[in-house]
Amino acid sequence: MAENNDMQDLPPGHMEEDEINLLDYWRVIWKRRKMIGRVVAAVVVLTVVISLLMTNIYQSKAVITPVAAKEGARGGTLATLAQQFGGLPGVTFPSVSSASEIVALLESNILREKVIERYNLMPVLFHEAWDPEKKDWKRGGINLNPLYYVSKLAKLLQPQAPKGVRKAEEGVPDIWDGIRELDDIVSVKNNIKENSITITADFYDPEMAAKLVEYYLLTLTDHMSEEARRVAMTNRKYLEEQLAKTADPLIKQNIYNLIAQQLETSMMAEVKENFAFKVIDPPKAPDRKTKPKRAQMVILSFVVALFIGIFAAFFLEYLEKQNINVNIRSIPWPFRKR
Repeated sequence: MAENNDMQDLPPGHMEEDEINLLDYWRVIWKRRKMIGRVVAAVVVLTVVISLLMTNIYQSKAVITPVAAKEGARGGTLATLAQQFGGLPGVTFPSVSSASEIVALLESNILREKVIERYNLMPVLFHEAWDPEKKDWKRGGINLNPLYYVSKLAKLLQPQAPKGVRKAEEGVPDIWDGIRELDDIVSVKNNIKENSITITADFYDPEMAAKLVEYYLLTLTDHMSEEARRVAMTNRKYLEEQLAKTADPLIKQNIYNLIAQQLETSMMAEVKENFAFKVIDPPKAPDRKTKPKRAQMVILSFVVALFIGIFAAFFLEYLEKQNINVNIRSIPWPFRKR
């Protein structure tokens, strides 16, 4: 009853005005249907052409987890001795690598540079600018892919490097270009809840995508083991010097224990495998592309173009009602009324 009373309280002809307004909207859309269709067709065709020019990208990934410390091994015994004797100056006690430390190394420029130099990845990262026959960089020439020139234009709009650090030869990529390119290709994600790290590589070649992840893991293993050996050797040298200076048998015994721990750390670093992290899911070459998602791009472009066309139709109708003279030649082709 309340709803009927509300309907009766409405002004006479209110519902008729709503129906007339909706009908007017439909009439405008129907009147400009050809223009709307041209806009939709032009945008969809352009999207299809651009999506076909885009290179297929494949994704490979690996999952690793930091190795947990054994009771009384490495950090545990050393930390206990350090607390008992107030620590020894000049000695850095090795500890188990945390997930955050591994992620920081994976995202560091040092590791990226090592990966590029060790596996000679510059021709791979910049394959369009590399001539495999001459084994040299291409200089000049014409690229038929318009997306190549779009990327070139985007680079020109970016801030230029200072004169002191500019490239030795323009047009030839250097190590900084390689680091930035590798940063875009390889990504690292730390899952704190599961205590795991996921390394993914997006590349046009599925085999190379898997190899890039593998290169990262091998370089990370070598880097962490070399650093552990270096720290252990430095600590051992310092402890041996302290051993020669002290006469207290109790302190000597504990220094011997510290030296033994350094030797153990160095030996474990020599083994390398499962030294700092364990590979849960090794990288594999993917069998399907991850992008571009052409069907989604076309559907999205159709919806967006439809809204643009309808908006343009109402805008042109508004101009007509305001008696604004519009030069037909000044209107872009899709929006012209015929």
